[in-house]
Amino acid sequence: MSISRVSQVLFSCVSHAARKPQQLIAPAIRYYSCQTDSYEFIKVEAKGEKKNVGIITLNRPKALNALCDQLMNEVNHALEHFNSDSSIAAVVITGNEKAFAAGADIREMKDNSFATNLKQNFIGHWSGVANSKKPLIAAVNGYALGGGNELAMMCDIIYAGEKAKFGQPEIAIGTIPGAGGTQRLPRAIGKSKAMEMVLTGNMISAEEAVTSGLVSKVFPADKVVEEAVKLGEKIASHSPLVVALAKEAVNSAYETTLHQGIQFERRLFHSTFSLADRKEGMAAFLEKRAPNYTNQ
Repeated sequence: MSISRVSQVLFSCVSHAARKPQQLIAPAIRYYSCQTDSYEFIKVEAKGEKKNVGIITLNRPKALNALCDQLMNEVNHALEHFNSDSSIAAVVITGNEKAFAAGADIREMKDNSFATNLKQNFIGHWSGVANSKKPLIAAVNGYALGGGNELAMMCDIIYAGEKAKFGQPEIAIGTIPGAGGTQRLPRAIGKSKAMEMVLTGNMISAEEAVTSGLVSKVFPADKVVEEAVKLGEKIASHSPLVVALAKEAVNSAYETTLHQGIQFERRLFHSTFSLADRKEGMAAFLEKRAPNYTNQ
């Protein structure tokens, strides 16, 4: 696909007319179980046999789920609630079959200045997604371009549909990625491939993405969310405390030297021996039974 076509796809979004002010939600409300009207640009629910996997669905279909500031505020707000809910073990972020998210909302940023961006720390809060305490799974169908690819990379695991497309085509409109594309992409797929994608704006297919290590697995489009929920349920079968430690340990590999990372991992490993869940897990294994974790 040509760069011009990529840019058309990435920025084919339209501004939402007469945007309603963002509504605040009482923390006590289990909004995701029934009150999906509480947000304007996302839908939120709980899925799985035990309703222990949170689902955040990006919902700007006419704009190919373009990431405007309000949408990202809503995503972060929903994640805060999922992170504070002990019944939720993992969270899936998804879009629709046409687009996970086809980039940032160009209409929202086109008149920004350097000074404005600095004063407002423009898109700075988007990275809050990457700070989720609980595991995040991106279930990607269609286009994950620009900010959409960056949002997927903020998640811990990416599952993709067979026709998914990934890319960083900001170069085609005179700018560069701003939400981690130049930093997370090389860490995921290596410098050469990442540089090619960033400097040309070219997209890669789901198969290329899984081969390069950007994506964990590829499924038929209509099975991606279902498989992501199954993955969340598998994660939910383990101790939430130990899952959190494991996630922290893996993430530290991107921030430290190998020596520092191994030391950090070892201390976290040692710390698990203070947990009742570690004792239960080992006892259950030796007794050939399913563990009964209490998150302690």
